[in-house]
Amino acid sequence: MQMINPNQPNLVALDDSDPRPLPPEEPPLEACCGSGCNPCIFDTYAEELQQYRRDLLAWQQRHPAKPAKEESAS
Repeated sequence: MQMINPNQPNLVALDDSDPRPLPPEEPPLEACCGSGCNPCIFDTYAEELQQYRRDLLAWQQRHPAKPAKEESAS
């Protein structure tokens, strides 16, 4: 069972000492006002997504996937 870590809302607590990061929530298209805000909500989302990918890559390096068992040929 996964639990949300209240201290880090974008992280899932699988292991309390090193939770897996969660991707940011993409804003709906209609959330943009179209007035050229700087930064636009989509610029902020893009930055959050890049940070998530860096965080996830670092987490995956700390938690390498176990190799799948090879099926024996019969």
